[in-house]
Amino acid sequence: MGGGIFNPSFFYISLSHKKKPNNNTILIVWQHNTSKFNLICYGRHTMLLNPALQSIFATVALFIHSHAKNNSLNTPVISRGYAKFAPMEATQTTLTPLIGMTLPQLRDVAAECGMPPFASGQMAKWLYEKRAASIDDMTNLSKTARATLARRYTIGRTAPKAEARSADGTVKYLFEGVGGRDIEAVYIPDRDRATLCVSSQAGCRMGCRFCMTGRQGFHGNLTAGQIINQVLSIPESPTLTNIVFMGMGEPMDNLDPVLGAIDILTSSWGLAWSPKRITVSSIGKIDTLRTLLDTTKVHIAISVHSPFAEERASLMPVEKAYPLKDVLQLLRGYDFAHQRRLSVEYIMWGGLNDNMRHAQALARLLRGLDVRVNLIRFHAIPDSDLRTSPADTMVAFRDRLNELGITATIRTSRGEDIAAACGMLAGKAREQRP
Repeated sequence: MGGGIFNPSFFYISLSHKKKPNNNTILIVWQHNTSKFNLICYGRHTMLLNPALQSIFATVALFIHSHAKNNSLNTPVISRGYAKFAPMEATQTTLTPLIGMTLPQLRDVAAECGMPPFASGQMAKWLYEKRAASIDDMTNLSKTARATLARRYTIGRTAPKAEARSADGTVKYLFEGVGGRDIEAVYIPDRDRATLCVSSQAGCRMGCRFCMTGRQGFHGNLTAGQIINQVLSIPESPTLTNIVFMGMGEPMDNLDPVLGAIDILTSSWGLAWSPKRITVSSIGKIDTLRTLLDTTKVHIAISVHSPFAEERASLMPVEKAYPLKDVLQLLRGYDFAHQRRLSVEYIMWGGLNDNMRHAQALARLLRGLDVRVNLIRFHAIPDSDLRTSPADTMVAFRDRLNELGITATIRTSRGEDIAAACGMLAGKAREQRP
């Protein structure tokens, strides 16, 4: 039912010959969340029956139904017409998820539900610190407030649909996505660190030649709630030390939800993480990258993969819209020497970008920036003519960059046996329901 709440427990009594509801129709609705009947008289006011009257009302309703069919009621209205129970058209109520809401948004919810402003902070604590499973868990909200809230909202947290475990301890989780495509998050334990790689989109618009996510096309943006749900809903959530926005999608192509998720992760009313525990990766979409740099203090990772514009464009079409030289010029205006870190992602392909000419050109390009280069082994994907650079070639490339004054390391590959390594995330097309 698309995440909505379906409630078929209702019927109507018609006291006229007309089959559509009118001023002589009583609509009786049983509400599961309040365990009460709603008695609605069309054209008049709505009354809510308290529990003490429920059985009495049900008896009266059955009496009308039984005797009106037998014409045993002699009032003019009923003798001219009929009374019957019949199912109304099925209805669906979509509840809005609270997960993913920032404190100002929760203030709006509190005002809408007739709660005082401080209730927003209480809700935030239940959502992000105490990890409430239901609105009923929010026991410092009044019973009336919880009932009102539950009629319009839900917690909105959803468990992973599936998981795959690697021999190296990496775990890939499959979550409900958008546009018919599920999304993936990857948990990577490493001694005293526990990193979660989260997705920001289902699919991707950037079309990078070497990436499985880009190959599947774009299916839709995730909400802040869907991003935060990945963090809160895995079993290892309480032990996480770091978050990297390096999963499916381009974070700077879905800026507002990404900023909302970062706000929840770093604010005192949210998870209260230091921004130094968060890294956002981007191909370099300049306008939104500038906003991220100005409004957060998270670490930045830029996908480079070639120092030569024409070659980079053949791998990453975005080079034509956002040339790397312009991206680096933007980054030179920010301080990466202290609290915030800048890194460059460089996937290495055999015979393409792994020679000393590329190393020297990359060093020239990055000179003057406080930056670390992460050299990444290419993980083969189906129907690709790209091949992995040999290990000794990667070591020589790393050493040459270090000689030229650019700090470089080779990133350890994790989760390749479950298609969870860099560039391998593809999500899953959801089966169509009949």
